Order: sequence, then structure tokens, then C-alpha cells
Amino acid sequence: MMNTNNVKQLAVFKALADPARLEIVEYLKHVDNEISCGEVGKALNISKTSGSYHFKILQEAGLINARKEAREKYVSLNPECFDKFITNFYKNI
Repeated sequence: MMNTNNVKQLAVFKALADPARLEIVEYLKHVDNEISCGEVGKALNISKTSGSYHFKILQEAGLINARKEAREKYVSLNPECFDKFITNFYKNI
């Protein structure tokens, strides 16, 4: 039976299983502050529609923090999620 931790861990790995989302995570890792989704999309050559989809999945998995300001969405990595589900993966299974 899956507990909430297992469900969350599954969402994290599903989110990271896509090359475009891995590229977004890698890009955000090298940016020390919050950045607009548009800037990330432009830098990685991702369409607005595709970017919205990928950011939504990353946010639902808890891998990124996101906030909306007017019509723009700003994102940053959520290191706590990586520390909990990736760094200690082997210990948590």
C-alpha cells in the first residue's frame, strides 16, 4: 500500500523523467534567484504552452516554488524537495 510519501516520491520521479523538465531543473540550479518562466523558456527555447505544462508538473511535484505577479509567473528550485526525495532516495525505499 502506498503512503503519501511514496505518492509524492512517485510524482517527483515522474517529473524528473522528462528531458525538458530535467533541462529546466538544471537551468534553475544555476540561477541563484527567482526567474520568470518566460526567461527560462526563452533561454531553453521552449514554447510558452510547453513551458506552462512542464512548470505545472514540476510545481505539483514540489520541485519548484512558483508565484504569480500580475501576468508573470516566477519560479525557483525547492531544494528541500530534492533533499528529501532524491538525496535520501535509497534510505527511503
